[in-house]
Amino acid sequence: MTPYETRTSGLVGRSGAVIAATLEGVIRFRTALSSALLAALVAALACAIRYDGYDTDPAGLTWWYAAGWALFAAAARSLRGLPVRRAVVLVLAGGIAVAATGLLAPPRTSSDSYRYAWDGRVQSAGISPYDHAPADLALASLRDDWLFPAGPECALPERARIAPPSDVEGGAVHCTRLNRPSVHTIYPPVAEAYFFAVDRLSPDAARHKPLQTGAALLSLATTGLLVLALRRRGDPRSAVYWAWCPAVPVEAVNNAHVDVLGVLFAVAGLVLVARGRRVGGGLFIGAAIATKLMPAVVLPGALCGVRRVRDAAAVLLPAAALVALSYLPYALASRDSVFGYLGGYVEEEGYDDASVRNRYALLRLVLPDAWALPVVVAVTAAVAAYVLWRGDPERPWSGALLVTGTAFLLLTPGYSWYALLLVALIALDGRWEWLTVAAAGAAKYVTGRAFAEPDDVGTTAYAVAAAAVLIGWGVRRSRVARGVLTAP
Repeated sequence: MTPYETRTSGLVGRSGAVIAATLEGVIRFRTALSSALLAALVAALACAIRYDGYDTDPAGLTWWYAAGWALFAAAARSLRGLPVRRAVVLVLAGGIAVAATGLLAPPRTSSDSYRYAWDGRVQSAGISPYDHAPADLALASLRDDWLFPAGPECALPERARIAPPSDVEGGAVHCTRLNRPSVHTIYPPVAEAYFFAVDRLSPDAARHKPLQTGAALLSLATTGLLVLALRRRGDPRSAVYWAWCPAVPVEAVNNAHVDVLGVLFAVAGLVLVARGRRVGGGLFIGAAIATKLMPAVVLPGALCGVRRVRDAAAVLLPAAALVALSYLPYALASRDSVFGYLGGYVEEEGYDDASVRNRYALLRLVLPDAWALPVVVAVTAAVAAYVLWRGDPERPWSGALLVTGTAFLLLTPGYSWYALLLVALIALDGRWEWLTVAAAGAAKYVTGRAFAEPDDVGTTAYAVAAAAVLIGWGVRRSRVARGVLTAP
């Protein structure tokens, strides 16, 4: 080697080392930034969950929620500059920390988990949860001071008054933490089986903790499944949209909504369908539907691109069979209908009455009330048909996200935990702009309570979310056309 070549080789070597050191420094800086944003997110979520302001100070609680969502957006965005392996480690570790914040307080913004605990207790006593309303004196022997307090605690606004047991002397005021104590349960059989399992595995006097702990484990299992699925197809860093989303510690863990179990089953079903295992996918989707009914909206995605009847039947028949078989033991053990309060709930929530102010909010801005429900049906059917015909069978969650997100924008639901399914589909598909729909649900549910016209808050939030989704769609189409981005 000539002296010139020796010097050149040395310069190249030193230059490569400098570049490598610089890149490593950049990666360390980005890792530190992501870690700092994650720590701030965990702190904000911990403060939000410990702040008991839903009834007394919804405006203050909204500020904590806003901080959580803003930090979530920044932290999730910061992962894009990290190598995949390092980012996945952060996603998993951060998912544990984020989920743990939901365990820091009793349920703050929903009383649904108290009904779960009661239904589990009733089943442990050998009684069908579909046969008696909680206020029924026939179940008075199962009551305790936690779910059915008496005296001063009944002065709280969220307590529902009930008749005392017959063996209690008059004078004391009796109430319950359960909502709608005078109606039968609404929950499908897989959810009821989960409540029973949690009750049987729980120590005495554990109160709300077993359901919260179970929900935390289910949310972490969903995170792990998302990472594994996205390693095979997609960017595993997108799992952060579920793992660090504020809706997960608030609604899945702290409020312990059983929706998280349905989400886990729905994700598993779609992943199996994408791998060509339609029967297994259909069984998991059936389990999701038998947990919370709403996951039925993922079926068009699971069937996208199917051109043969037998391929569709391979998904639909197992799903239908699992739903039917899960209802069977409860139907045999129950004297009353296993559909419980389902019909009454639909009527109460105004899904069959377009004049209810908080329903179909965006459509009612531009259409007469009487047109809202037919338009919802027509548009949802059209989107489902588009997904069935044009959807990518290797990415069934993409079509499921389009159908689910469209349904949310049309129905404008007021319960923020419904969006857990939407968040998981976003994590699978990567179209983060749909997260604004989940945030809109939280704004309608919490922020609206701070205003004289709460429905206007929800309408505004959903309108902003719809605009964000349309802008995101336009940007993606433009980038695909320019070859910057591959179409999902």
